[in-house]
Amino acid sequence: MYPQPPYVLLIAGFLAAIAAGSSFSATLQQSTQAWAADRTQSLQAIRGFSLQLPYFGICAGTCIFLASGVQLFGFPASGAYGISAPITALMAWLVWRQLGVILTQLEQGGSKALDLEEMF
Repeated sequence: MYPQPPYVLLIAGFLAAIAAGSSFSATLQQSTQAWAADRTQSLQAIRGFSLQLPYFGICAGTCIFLASGVQLFGFPASGAYGISAPITALMAWLVWRQLGVILTQLEQGGSKALDLEEMF
């Protein structure tokens, strides 16, 4: 009578977000190390397609994971994605904006700009 909850999508979304997060981390580390060796370009320039693609993978995996989790409570798929898509989009925008702020601070003040222990 009731539809079967999407357990496979729950696991697939989680694993997709983890895999994309690993790729995002490696790309970000590689880009910042390349910037540290040759500071001719802006750190904001590293936020290009090579960083946006794994970030989109993180967001898509998270949206699928959240929607599948909501469906476990009996919500239909359209309602579950209607809830999880705006939450994921807001979270993605906030994190991407914060990444830009951190990269700007790093570029302007070096690694000492990010040292939180000296701030307090």
